[in-house]
Amino acid sequence: MDIIGVYLKEALGRAGCPVCYLLDKYEKSSIETILYEHVNDPFVREKFAESLGLCPYHAWKLKEIASSNPLYGGLGIAVIYEHMLSLYLKSLQKGEKIEEKECYLCKAVKEKEHDVVETFAERLNELLEDYKNSEAVLCKRHYELINSLLGEDTSLIESLREIQIEKLEGIREKMRKFIEKFDYRSREAPTQKEALAVLLAIESLKGLPLGVNFVKREKTGHFWRDFSWPWRLEFQRKNSKR
Repeated sequence: MDIIGVYLKEALGRAGCPVCYLLDKYEKSSIETILYEHVNDPFVREKFAESLGLCPYHAWKLKEIASSNPLYGGLGIAVIYEHMLSLYLKSLQKGEKIEEKECYLCKAVKEKEHDVVETFAERLNELLEDYKNSEAVLCKRHYELINSLLGEDTSLIESLREIQIEKLEGIREKMRKFIEKFDYRSREAPTQKEALAVLLAIESLKGLPLGVNFVKREKTGHFWRDFSWPWRLEFQRKNSKR
């Protein structure tokens, strides 16, 4: 099994959306690498400058991760944002406006999302049984993206749909039990799995709190269609030859 297969198996070994899990892991790893190794890297600094120090989501995520580990501390962020603030001040002094491009980390995570979704769809036949028997549940966004890549394979589409329904019904049933046990007549406390179902319900609808999941709903379809149209055609062309 190659490294991507190992990552997917790992992601299916936990509750929640496996795609979101891998993206969250990648996002945190990327931020930690920047803080540990690339604070003074000219290439990374240039990418930061293009968006004036990352988007609001990733700027605060960077601060959160730096604050959570004494190994990073506040020095890296201070170095990066002193530079960004200097750029902003220069633009004000010159009476110019800085055009902020797409956030460096947003772009990186979007590209990783495409890779993970494509790989998941490409290997769905071999992953389907593992997915069915796991506590993992694809969030709505990633279920729909994977489903869109399955082309005319109606059997695989239907199998995935049935598994998804079964998983969501299981989450809803545990939530109902969780709610019922708050009735004053109930003598049982909610179980750990019933309490977890509340979080899984949110995750199955909205995904984890990642930048890619915060894209405004009305823009999401356009982004995926515009960005991935040639890539999706190529994916379907390759799989049609099998």
